[in-house]
Amino acid sequence: MENKFQTKQDFLNGFSKLMDPLKAKYSDNGRLDLGTSGSVYGKNTQEIEAFLRPLWAFGPFLVDHDDQFLNDAYVSGIINGTDPESAHYWGDTKDYDQLLVEMAALSTTLLLSKEKTWEKMSKTQQDNLAKWLDSINHHKTPKNNWLFFRVLVNLALKECAGKWDPNQVEADFKVIESFYIDNGWYFDGVDSQMDYYISFAIHYYSLIYAKFMAEEDPERCTLFKERATMFAQTFQYWFDEKGEALPFGRSLTYRFAQCSFWSALVFCDVEALPWGEIKGIISRNMAQWFSHDIFNASGFLSVGYHYENLVMAEGYNAPGSPYWALKSFILLAVPDNHPYWQEEPVAKKETGELHLLPEARMVISDSKNQIQSFVGGQLEAYQAHIDAKYSKLVYSSKFGFSVSKGSLYYTQGGFDNCLALSENDLYYRSKLTTTSYEILADRVINVWQPWVDVTIKSTVIPLGQGWHIRVHDIETARQLTAVEGGFAVPFTDDNTIKITEEMVRCENTIGITQMQAIKGFDEAKMIRMEPNTNLFFQCSNHPSLKATDLMPGTHRLVSLVGGFEASEEVSFTVELTGDTLNVAGAVTYEFTL
Repeated sequence: MENKFQTKQDFLNGFSKLMDPLKAKYSDNGRLDLGTSGSVYGKNTQEIEAFLRPLWAFGPFLVDHDDQFLNDAYVSGIINGTDPESAHYWGDTKDYDQLLVEMAALSTTLLLSKEKTWEKMSKTQQDNLAKWLDSINHHKTPKNNWLFFRVLVNLALKECAGKWDPNQVEADFKVIESFYIDNGWYFDGVDSQMDYYISFAIHYYSLIYAKFMAEEDPERCTLFKERATMFAQTFQYWFDEKGEALPFGRSLTYRFAQCSFWSALVFCDVEALPWGEIKGIISRNMAQWFSHDIFNASGFLSVGYHYENLVMAEGYNAPGSPYWALKSFILLAVPDNHPYWQEEPVAKKETGELHLLPEARMVISDSKNQIQSFVGGQLEAYQAHIDAKYSKLVYSSKFGFSVSKGSLYYTQGGFDNCLALSENDLYYRSKLTTTSYEILADRVINVWQPWVDVTIKSTVIPLGQGWHIRVHDIETARQLTAVEGGFAVPFTDDNTIKITEEMVRCENTIGITQMQAIKGFDEAKMIRMEPNTNLFFQCSNHPSLKATDLMPGTHRLVSLVGGFEASEEVSFTVELTGDTLNVAGAVTYEFTL
């Protein structure tokens, strides 16, 4: 679908594109059945989630517009879903219940469109809804962004029913405050997790709170706005000039929720960047998403990223889960006369610089057609493919990243932009946790142990313009094979591949991916990965450098790695003398290891 997502009508057209295919599934039972794939919660909860998540767009839509069919379906579905005597009752909630998550979209809709939802119900129906929502005040939730669901529920109860739990809200805010780092950055309950949950959860809900509570809680609301403004100054570097956002972390199937933080800024009237710059980020990100194959054959949002893909999904990604993406449509609640709608989108500033984001534990290289992020010490445990989503050496908005289909053979592992090691060329391991890390202005250092008797210090030095240097200092008590992977590109017939003993290069319509061995490697080749492992490309391959027979002792592996568009190619040469790297190219560098 071609849509520039610049005007309010563009967003209304996008709303129709998303909602129209769902209409055949609506009834008065408060559920949508969108597929057969599994999740960590059962079919009943999956269908309730699928019914409630589109409210992230429909609630804002109702502020200035009407759709009688959808409104009737939602009002009747909510009435039946919260009536304990109804055959369609959603059920009593429990500790850590997925239904507590879905209360947030319903509560936000009540706040935005009380007269078209709450006021359509009888007193008994309102009481049932209030009681069902209030159950979140009597259950345990994870101590992370989930705490904001309870805040939003209490705001809705306060606004609609006049009964809420301000003491619980204060207790939750106290815990949320403990997540704050600095410069607008939080962590999401775990101090090694700084991903999109900071933008599309913590800041997003903070801004909703600030919109509705500005008069009653001015000090906190002002603080939330100030932090969101600070956060925007560095979060802008997660988006490239074409609108592609950094593929990093979990819940990537929520896709264009990536720009929902910027939409929430507009909704809360916080001009953290000039409106034209915010509009540029939103419109480009939304437009590129709607140009990808993100819909399945039924027209529903699929689980996946650039294409339908269950391999990369988390256990909580049910068929209706991707509709979390509709949080960006809170722009539909922004008045037509808001200055945001009057501005033209401003192009991304081309800095060509390295940006140090210490709170996010990353350095971002900002080149013309992509962003590359170099990460240290990040991890979110207990999710699928956490090593791929948090622990690779570099992440790119042009080449994506890959996840694993297994680790028995190297080709199964999705080891692009990783150092992977094995014994006997079987059961490869790459970096997962770190024992220590440093985020410096010119490099990122991770120390990690794939085995208890193997310690690796990985130093990654961004050079800009799509290039970086990797240095791995290995101390091992066992014999190992090591394979270094580069940027992945699609596996197609038009790939032009050049391989020498020390270099491998692949030219593709997407761009060029190249690796040059500097020290320690004895083989260069292209690796074809398992289908559906890369988030961008259904079939992909990547360059690799291999070091065989690393005997017990110490070793140093050094490589020069690049991924860029052909029109932007620059060259670098690297010489290693002792602990000094001399780099010559567009800019001359000297690094001491």
